[in-house]
Amino acid sequence: MPDKVERQVKVETHSGYKADERPLRVTIDGQAQEVAEVEDRWYSPGATFFRVRLVDGDRYVLRRIEAQDVWLIEAYRFSGRNASD
Repeated sequence: MPDKVERQVKVETHSGYKADERPLRVTIDGQAQEVAEVEDRWYSPGATFFRVRLVDGDRYVLRRIEAQDVWLIEAYRFSGRNASD
């Protein structure tokens, strides 16, 4: 089961058809990680959620609160791999 968290992070995005269309890079604790894959996306009133897999294999559920232009980590699951693997 993923761990439940809610903390603000910096997310760099691709803006195409709409602003902040999909995340490209996530900075957590000052360390930037590329998004390898957007696995899922869903919408709720005032927010967009993305389930992403980073290049190190870790998975995060990110929520963008549109009115505040804020990104939060909603949940995560570590891959169990070291970055050097």
